[in-house]
Amino acid sequence: MKPVIQMFGESFLYSCSFDKTHAYEQFVPENVLVYQISGETQIYHQRGEMVLEEGQILLARRNQFAKSIKVPAKDKVYQCISVLLTNDRLQQFALDNDILCEDKYHGIKNILLEPNTTLKDYFLSVLPYIQSGKNVSKKLTSIKVNEAIQLLLEMRTDLESFLFDFSDPHKQNLEEFMLKNFHHNAPIKHFARLSGRSLTSFKRDFSETFKTSPATWLKDKRLSEAYYLIKKKSQNPRDIYLDLGFENLSHFYTAFKQKYGHTPAKIKLQN
Repeated sequence: MKPVIQMFGESFLYSCSFDKTHAYEQFVPENVLVYQISGETQIYHQRGEMVLEEGQILLARRNQFAKSIKVPAKDKVYQCISVLLTNDRLQQFALDNDILCEDKYHGIKNILLEPNTTLKDYFLSVLPYIQSGKNVSKKLTSIKVNEAIQLLLEMRTDLESFLFDFSDPHKQNLEEFMLKNFHHNAPIKHFARLSGRSLTSFKRDFSETFKTSPATWLKDKRLSEAYYLIKKKSQNPRDIYLDLGFENLSHFYTAFKQKYGHTPAKIKLQN
């Protein structure tokens, strides 16, 4: 069966899957609070890996690349609820509650929160709205999101800078940044944003650094990495194409043959 994804207003997302599934989106544009109802989410982010297990709650910071795999439990489907804590919503909350945070956030971007009955009950209170499939007013959505923000602040006062630091990513060394993140399947504008540049500046700096366009470089880099993993490490093409940023196996095979003259499978047989 196909995965089920339902929205509650513009801020809540319910995900249900009966099979192991790779999440398509690999860029986290807004802060997000996630409750794992059942199964587990395997997360591969810029600083490492983590597993969100049943009953755990994750607070992820905006502006980062992250891949995830949804894995059902043996006797249960995969289920999780996410709350999007957008900049606009957080800025309005700060204004309404006289919160002025001048501290920059320099901590980790993915925080596993301590088990908290109140926070879990909050998520369970949201679930009926999602499962009903009915439209929910913006006013009710706003109330429920503000409730989540307030619960987080009462749970941990040190989360203030995490939530209310609205500064953009700082400018990074472009070559180092791209070599660390080329395997993420995301639009060029997201690479620009995370490198601390406007899209125009990113394209200009990229051309000066790599002497080619971002799209061409990403494709060639992913293909050369695929060739290395298949030829030198004897890895299965079906096991690596998603990890390298290709959208589907067909696209990977076509691009690979265009570059190397043989399919990935044939290269593997030559080992």
